Amino acid sequence: MTRIRELRWPAAGAGLAAAAVAEAVLRADGPGEALPLALVLDVSATLPLVLLRGTGDRPDAPGASGASGHGPAAAVTITVAALAATLLHRGPALAGSAALLAVWAALARRRILRRRAEAAARDASRRAAEHTLLAHTARGERARIARELHDVVAHHISMISVQAETARLAVPGMPAEGSERLLAIGDTARTALTEMRRLLGVLREDAGEPGGAPDRRPQPGLQQLLDLIDETRDGAGAAARLIVAGPVAALDPGVELTAYRIVQEALTNARRHAPGAAVDVELAYTGEELRLAVRDNGPGPGRILGVLATPDDSRGCQ
Repeated sequence: MTRIRELRWPAAGAGLAAAAVAEAVLRADGPGEALPLALVLDVSATLPLVLLRGTGDRPDAPGASGASGHGPAAAVTITVAALAATLLHRGPALAGSAALLAVWAALARRRILRRRAEAAARDASRRAAEHTLLAHTARGERARIARELHDVVAHHISMISVQAETARLAVPGMPAEGSERLLAIGDTARTALTEMRRLLGVLREDAGEPGGAPDRRPQPGLQQLLDLIDETRDGAGAAARLIVAGPVAALDPGVELTAYRIVQEALTNARRHAPGAAVDVELAYTGEELRLAVRDNGPGPGRILGVLATPDDSRGCQ
C-alpha cells in the first residue's frame, strides 16, 4: 500500500504530461513556433506533479518534511504554466487544469491533516500535563492526610490508651467490670494504632517523592530510646541519661511504641517547663511488668513526668 502511494503522484504527473503533449499537438494551428512553446507550457503545467512524490497522505510520513518544500514550488509552477497555456490555446488547457486542481487539492488536504495532527499533539500534551498535575495534587493531599493522622490522631489515640490503662490502676477499689471496660478501651486504642500505622505506611508510600523510594522505617520502640535521649542532650544542652534495671525482654511493638511516645512527650515537657534541668529515664523490667519513670531535677518538688507499667503478656500499657 505504501509503495502504491509513493508511485501515485509520479504516475499522475507522467500521465497528464503525455496527455498535455497530445493536447498541444492537436490544438496547434499548424507547424511553426507555437507548437514548441505549447509543448513547453503544457508539460510545465502537468509534469511538476512528480515533485509530490514521497509526501504521502500523512504529514508525519517518512519524507513528508523534505517533500513539503517541493509541493508549493510545484503548485506555483503548475499554476503559472496552466494560465500561460490557457492564453496560448485561447481556451482552457485540459491537462494543465486537471494538474492544477490536483496539486492544490493535495496541498489543501495535506495542510488540513497537518493541522489535525498538531491539534491532536497539543491535546495529548495538555492531557498529559493535566494528568501529571492531578497526580501531584493527589500525592500532596495524601501526604497532608498522613501528617495529620500521625501528628494529631495517632497521638490522641495513644494518649487514650495510656490514660485508660493509668485510670484502671490509679483508682483504688474500682469494680471489676469498670476495670475490664478500661482494659477493653486500651486494647481497642492499641488495635486502632496498629491499623493506623498500616494506613500511614500506604499513604506515605503513595505520597513518596518522584524517583525516590518510600520511607519504610519501622515505628520507634525502646531500642530507639538512646537516640532520643542523645537528641535531647544535644538539642537542649542538658544532662539526660537512660537507666535500665532488670533483664531486658522483648515486648509487643504497640507497647514499645507507646513507651517511646511517653518518653518523647515527657522529655518535651521537661525541656519546656524546666529548661536546663537534668532528666533521668528509668526502665525497670521485672518478671511481670515494665515500669517507666521520667524525672527531672528542676526547681520545685520532685516530679515524675511519666509512669508506665505493662504486664508481661504484652496486652497493653498500664
